[in-house]
Amino acid sequence: MALVLRRVPSLAKRGSKIPQIVQLSFPVPCQTQHSFSTSSSSSDPLLTKLLQTPTSKIISTLDSDHSFNLKSSQLSWDPLITDLRSSSPDKANLVLEWRLRRMLDDDEIDHDEYSRLISLCGKIHNVSLAMHVFTSMEARGIKPTTSVFNSLVYACLLSSNAIIALSLFEIMENSESYQPNSETYDNFVAGFSNLRDVNKMQAWFVGKRAAGFSANLQNYECLISGCVEAIDFDTADKLYEEMMSSGIMPSLHIMEWVLEGRCKQGSCDQVKEFLNFLLECKFEINGKMIENVVRLYSDLGKVDEMEMLLEFFTEFNQAGEALLQLHCGIIRFYAMMDRLDDVEFSVGRMMSQGMSFKSPSDVEKVISSYFRQGAYERLDLFLEHIKRYFKLTRSTYDLLVAGYRRVGLTEKLNLVMEDMILAGL
Repeated sequence: MALVLRRVPSLAKRGSKIPQIVQLSFPVPCQTQHSFSTSSSSSDPLLTKLLQTPTSKIISTLDSDHSFNLKSSQLSWDPLITDLRSSSPDKANLVLEWRLRRMLDDDEIDHDEYSRLISLCGKIHNVSLAMHVFTSMEARGIKPTTSVFNSLVYACLLSSNAIIALSLFEIMENSESYQPNSETYDNFVAGFSNLRDVNKMQAWFVGKRAAGFSANLQNYECLISGCVEAIDFDTADKLYEEMMSSGIMPSLHIMEWVLEGRCKQGSCDQVKEFLNFLLECKFEINGKMIENVVRLYSDLGKVDEMEMLLEFFTEFNQAGEALLQLHCGIIRFYAMMDRLDDVEFSVGRMMSQGMSFKSPSDVEKVISSYFRQGAYERLDLFLEHIKRYFKLTRSTYDLLVAGYRRVGLTEKLNLVMEDMILAGL
């Protein structure tokens, strides 16, 4: 394997012979078997202990601590390293260095353990440590596998070392024991997606199918999201239709990106048609989707479209975050237009369905509308009504104080300041 890795720097130095498929021109964040996105997990005792330990004592602490089964392959290293990296990258590096030393001391021969460790090195963007893990295998006489190479490619791409990743691919192509597989191509599709290189991302997708591997859901997530971000909506739509015709069920992420593409095109008819399709298919519409729709309709002044969508939601028994986003979007629009009658009707309608404001910003837009219209008594009724369901924040109280002070309503100003004191603000 030293021979294998000695080829990588030389190939990188002379630019390497980029595989032919990378030179094709065809078309984001998405996920493969190795996730290219980081996910946070709840704090665990080992993480807490490591965060409290000085960096200089991480290794000695791991060596001496017997309260955790640190040798066990069952230990969840992935969430531990992900969370530790966000708080202390140096500690995450030290933990992985310690993990490698323990594996070597224990004469670990399991390829999967080394593959997982290399992937973790990728998550903390430490390619040199990933390479060290790889060469340490050789010192123990452990020959590389396709899975191990895939992990090393993954680590390089996560660290933006595309040239080394391409060199590794070339080595795999010329080998007999670790030929590229479907996951290899998936890593490149996802990796170039993360690098925002849409052309290479699409080229690797073409290369994957040319190599005889089938497209999968993760590939389409990368491609469709990449095309939407690149404002190539026609290609995004074609890929979506291709995926559907091939029998691959779309994921929630794909539906989000397709809807976002239609919203970015500013086509209310296409948005309406797609939303109707989702509702009729009983597909869950989430808050992110409605956020894009509300933004489009608000920018175009299409409040009637939002009202119609609210009727559709009621008809199809949609609930949750999406419904709340839609209610708040309608209220926000009416408030910006100073249509107080419509604001109050919409607030009452929302609360009659057991929902209340989630964002102080929306409440403050309504308050500002009352101030612009000089409707101070109506403002009092509004505040009295929502206080039972929504706790006013400091920024909201500051808005009220500034508004009442500006118009010289001393009595109301004093009442608001008393409420602030009672609220501990």
